[in-house]
Amino acid sequence: MTVNIMTVKLYAPWVHSLKEKRMIVKSLCEKLRSRFHVCVIESDAQDVHQTIVISIVFPSLENAVADSTFEAIQSFLERSTDAEIVEILTERR
Repeated sequence: MTVNIMTVKLYAPWVHSLKEKRMIVKSLCEKLRSRFHVCVIESDAQDVHQTIVISIVFPSLENAVADSTFEAIQSFLERSTDAEIVEILTERR
């Protein structure tokens, strides 16, 4: 079994307050949790208004399943947010 970690950095230029950012992050994390059954946290840049960094973690038995899940999550993020995806890092342990 492997633990798969995906760290996504998003840029949202229209965000002008931490309160607005928190609402976006909370909504996005809840959607990811309910749709993919993964663990999601805001992992960095909590005090930066326009930068969102989330980490997504899930276990898998096969690399093919993990790859498929990574792709599905990336597609979902591209469709469900207006924020620009700046960077995506994936890791297996």
